[in-house]
Amino acid sequence: MFDAENLRDWIGLAVVDQKDDKIGTLESVYFDTSADVPSFATVKVGILSGQKLVFVPLAGALVAPKHVKVMFDKKKVKEAPSIATDGELDAASEPGVFAYYDLAYETGSGGERRLGRR
Repeated sequence: MFDAENLRDWIGLAVVDQKDDKIGTLESVYFDTSADVPSFATVKVGILSGQKLVFVPLAGALVAPKHVKVMFDKKKVKEAPSIATDGELDAASEPGVFAYYDLAYETGSGGERRLGRR
């Protein structure tokens, strides 16, 4: 999918939809802990007093020098499950992120979480 060593270069890039409409700014990447691949990004959206981080899948995303293009439209991403800008995704909310995008969710064989932030 993507080279993990380049992920830090993405932080701060614009995140755009398929029509090149800007959604927000890439804040962090969550990895699938079972496959050790980038799975979701958090995108900072909103105005100063109402900013939040929304989740968007990275499957099919394209990385360009100035943006990351995701496969979902701006409206869908902006309404996605979110956390505070200084927050962390808790285990109980993890299945909801997958469900919002109609993605299958399974914990690890020992019940461990599926996503880990890097």
